[in-house]
Amino acid sequence: MNEKDTYRYYFKADNKIVHKGITKDPERREQEHQLENPEGHFKLVGRCTTEETAREWEAKEWFRKGGHQ
Repeated sequence: MNEKDTYRYYFKADNKIVHKGITKDPERREQEHQLENPEGHFKLVGRCTTEETAREWEAKEWFRKGGHQ
């Protein structure tokens, strides 16, 4: 199924990207990240997309940073 239900995101703290990922529930995921970084915030990347496309983006972002987030 090609349902567009997945978001790509950056989680930023102190003007730095501290995590990149994908989620189907941005509000919940932001709250989870804020447990470790209460001052951090979400930045959605692009529009809601298919899970397959989001996973491809996540893999490229992971590879681009040499496996480090």
